[in-house]
Amino acid sequence: MNVTNGLISLGGYVDVDKYRYVYFVILLMLYVLILCSNGTIICLIWIHRSLHEAMYIFIAALSLNSLLFSTAIYPKLIVDVLSHRQTISHTGCMFQLFFFYSLAGSDLFLLSAMAYDRYMSICKPLHYATAMRTTNVTIFLALAWFLPGCQIAVATFINAKQKLCRFVLGGIFCNTSVNRLHCVRSQMLVAYTVFIFINNGFLPVLFIFYTYFKIFVVVYRSCGGAWKTTAHTCFPHLMVLFSFSCLASFDIIVDKMESKLSKLVRLIMMLQIVVYNPLLNPIIYGVKMKEIWKHIKKLFHHLVK
Repeated sequence: MNVTNGLISLGGYVDVDKYRYVYFVILLMLYVLILCSNGTIICLIWIHRSLHEAMYIFIAALSLNSLLFSTAIYPKLIVDVLSHRQTISHTGCMFQLFFFYSLAGSDLFLLSAMAYDRYMSICKPLHYATAMRTTNVTIFLALAWFLPGCQIAVATFINAKQKLCRFVLGGIFCNTSVNRLHCVRSQMLVAYTVFIFINNGFLPVLFIFYTYFKIFVVVYRSCGGAWKTTAHTCFPHLMVLFSFSCLASFDIIVDKMESKLSKLVRLIMMLQIVVYNPLLNPIIYGVKMKEIWKHIKKLFHHLVK
């Protein structure tokens, strides 16, 4: 059977007929919360000139990624739980696959840029203005979207060319589990996936750890008051990185141990992947970043008047 003539069934839902409207309400509420929270962060940073700094621009870019990621996933989830059959076209599946991993890679590149921003600010303050001028920030943003996007686009193209012999996916959206549907395991795709993992995962995380190690060494050697300043600006980034790493590990576990996990466990893990990062990022930055929190409180007071 040619893949273009069939639909892929999404077999990761649990008792969807019984809890259809519960799923619908929860997913719709989560999607609206994600849109509102991330949209608020973006608008505040866009409107207030005091937030037109590299660190806040990167935060706005992360929030934009969360909006794009959620829009690629949530509308389809909401439609699926209201449908009697949970299916997706091969084109739609490749679309989800591309956005899922290209935006994940972009997030790591943005977190790397934020780590570099903090490194220059704390370790080399005299060079900060030159290193993080508007042109450089624009280049960092362009690279954060362009590099992962191009690499994932090639992987998606290779994946789309593979013939499918199975048409039941064990999840609720398309990730690397799609590879299990292929008739023949593509060694080219396996090798390229490893290449992407090193470029978009391992190297950015290694760079982040290196920069924060250098930051903490400098802070440790300086006066005690520097710890407080570092905590206010660095810890939110580390919290986001920790959250992102946990969810990335969930994606790997679901892919590698799909047959060993119960359907309910797989569903819970996949829901966490699409809920935590887009929803927690604006909460972490909104509450922990003093300047953003100040503008959020002003906005809230204005709305309740």
